[in-house]
Amino acid sequence: MKKRIIAVIMISMAVCICACGGSRSTRVKLDPKHPVSISIWHYYNGAQQAAFDELVTRFNDTEGREKGIFVTGHSQGDVNDLEAHVRDSINKEVGSEAVPNIFSSYADTAYEIDKMGQLADISQYLTEEEQAAYVDSYIEEGKIGINNELRIFPIAKSTEIMMINKTDWDVFAAETGTELSLLETKEGLAKAAQCYYEWTDKKTPDIADDGQAFYGRDAVANLFVSGSMQLGTEIFEVHNQQVTLNADKEVMKRIWDYYYTPYIKGYFKSFGRFRSDDLKIGEIIAFTGSTTSSMYFPDEVEKNEENYNIDYLVMPDPLFSGGANYAVQQGAGMVVTKSTPEEEYASVVFLKWFTQKEQNIAFGCASGYLPVIKEAYNKASMDAVITERGLTVSPKTYDTIITAFENSKECTLYTNKAFDGGSAARKVLEYHLQDKAGADREIVVERIAGGMSLEDAAADLLTQAAFEEWYQSFCEALETAVN
Repeated sequence: MKKRIIAVIMISMAVCICACGGSRSTRVKLDPKHPVSISIWHYYNGAQQAAFDELVTRFNDTEGREKGIFVTGHSQGDVNDLEAHVRDSINKEVGSEAVPNIFSSYADTAYEIDKMGQLADISQYLTEEEQAAYVDSYIEEGKIGINNELRIFPIAKSTEIMMINKTDWDVFAAETGTELSLLETKEGLAKAAQCYYEWTDKKTPDIADDGQAFYGRDAVANLFVSGSMQLGTEIFEVHNQQVTLNADKEVMKRIWDYYYTPYIKGYFKSFGRFRSDDLKIGEIIAFTGSTTSSMYFPDEVEKNEENYNIDYLVMPDPLFSGGANYAVQQGAGMVVTKSTPEEEYASVVFLKWFTQKEQNIAFGCASGYLPVIKEAYNKASMDAVITERGLTVSPKTYDTIITAFENSKECTLYTNKAFDGGSAARKVLEYHLQDKAGADREIVVERIAGGMSLEDAAADLLTQAAFEEWYQSFCEALETAVN
């Protein structure tokens, strides 16, 4: 009888825990007189790091002091540096630091670390109501545990936008009659790029085929991920952490025609590390990049030892003609490493505070990231916080975030689920076609220098056989990555 009573009590407690959600947080007690120290590793630099550090200080002086939590943030360089430092710490490499309580992570890296048993289940510290306050797709992205546990806390997200050098665009558009609406589709963008190349080529009639590139993009992998969704195929279809590759040949051909063809003909270009760098030196006048790239859009162009000021335009990233309205969802979240209940709870307290409307919008205004809770995900909330706090916001960053807000009403934000080999597979998307396009562009340039026309120089590189050869190699590279 006694055993039966105990069993009933335990079952009742389990039911209560499951129903209430976030139950563990109610059992953790902190002592303000003996604060818990929490370390955070991130990859923010410059203005982003300054904004993050300011908010950490504010937390320590307010809610952290009240509840007994003290947070320290540490930039580890760029994303690659951060990932390397985290792995060294987890593997206890000689000279490595202690594993942080929180670190910035993309889904693929978090998935890898979680398989090592190093990540805490964040959902045990969040009620269902608290989770529902966040943008649904952001929460869903973070559910990478074996049983769909929440491992990644959404802290700041981004999507892709297109930014244009309006000053040079206006001159081009006025002389050629090219309409801005042409840039609403990828096919229209390619036509505009060809027109721009031919227009600039005619300015030097004594030199054949020396036109200038119009456009470039950061993150070619996103072209495959979001482009495939627009065209009706999920390139990485993940169920129960198992991936099915769907590199549909017709879809890949449309991506090839859109990106590779204009690239080897000189209509598209990638020169520096980022396309905002290329725009600054006049190599292109438009690019697709993250909302955070608005911070790096230049105020002037430095070209041929001549500097001139430029204005800007912000547009949604173009869609494939006739395709569904999907846009990429990106941006690292924060993961909490396994430690004591007190440290895990304190970590989540900070992350919840950081993502409240006022803090999250303030960080976004300084960094170009989008807020992650529904209450803050609109122009009215952003304007209110800017006014109430007297924030100074770059017009480019403001316009970029507002464009992303408006576009998100029309589109579906998408990112693929994490899976084994995900990081390697994404590198295939990022570099396989880009590397070929860059190498083949050099071949075309050499042939033109030898007296061939642009069309003749590119002809054998644009045959169906050339595509078939690349496609076969591409599929094999993806299979190797995931296997």
